[in-house]
Amino acid sequence: MTDLSIIYCRPCGYEKRAREAAALLRERLALDAELVPGKGGVFEVKVDGKVIAKRVKGHFPDAAEIVTAVAAARA
Repeated sequence: MTDLSIIYCRPCGYEKRAREAAALLRERLALDAELVPGKGGVFEVKVDGKVIAKRVKGHFPDAAEIVTAVAAARA
């Protein structure tokens, strides 16, 4: 079992992106991600406690990129 979470900034409005990524992970990899509301501009995807994708200045990972990163982390 893989521990998969998406931590997103609720005040920033990142919940929609988190839900879209979670839906694609469920569809493509049959994985359920825990959605964790946060603040401070955070958007991180963690697999077994390790950050494998995150928002950084100038780049926001899209759902397809997140699926690819999660698949690679599980390989």
